[in-house]
Amino acid sequence: MTPYFTDSHGYVTLYLGDMRELLPHLPETASAMVTDPPYGVTSLPWDRWQNGWLEAVADSDISSLWCFGSMRMFLEHAQEFAATRWKMSQDVVWEKHNGSSFHADRVRRVHEHVLHFYRGPWSKVWKQPQTTPDAVAKTARRKARPPHMGDIGGGEFTSYDGGPRLLRSVVRMRSMHGRARHPTEKPIGLLAPLIRYVAAPGETIIDPFCGSGSALEAALLTGHRAIGIESHEPYAEIAALRLSQNIFLNDNYSGDAS
Repeated sequence: MTPYFTDSHGYVTLYLGDMRELLPHLPETASAMVTDPPYGVTSLPWDRWQNGWLEAVADSDISSLWCFGSMRMFLEHAQEFAATRWKMSQDVVWEKHNGSSFHADRVRRVHEHVLHFYRGPWSKVWKQPQTTPDAVAKTARRKARPPHMGDIGGGEFTSYDGGPRLLRSVVRMRSMHGRARHPTEKPIGLLAPLIRYVAAPGETIIDPFCGSGSALEAALLTGHRAIGIESHEPYAEIAALRLSQNIFLNDNYSGDAS
């Protein structure tokens, strides 16, 4: 279990190999996972669903999982998620500025899904709702919630001009097209709030399909520690270089960046 890369402080550790073989034997532990596995929905040689990867996570202490994927991927492997005790809590749609044209006889796909799963009682799962500062300037008053939404208490509420609002379930953000170091690289701005939602500052997240290290860098930038596993050495090398150059990997890093 020799790391492929680790910084001098141990904030981030990267392993080279098959996550199904390495994950059960890692000396480090993580509280949450943020990952982008191969979807297995195209004929591209690298797009192959890794049978058994959810089983490899089953015996870990990880209780919260953000998983990128397509609707087809999640439907085809729904029984595997259920068999490994993952329950879905919510979904986010990432709307990109460009689309994928794998099929000329279907709509142009300009989005990807990222689903949040958890294990154990929901009340015991760490969660920090994320907000955005772009609320529409208005003041609204409502005496009661619509009947079909149930009662959550609190009575009348007021929203103030320009105040924060909960992060929306549809996130519009440019893809990494033209800038990517990996074919399916995700932008830091998309990953950062997902990480903050599932892990308290200073806690460790793991990405067992870390590619060029986007989730690991996002973890560092949000004040978290990170573990990555990558099976393809050229991408592991890119991730190691990227992480070694990160400005937070120095003596001044305190693990509480925002």
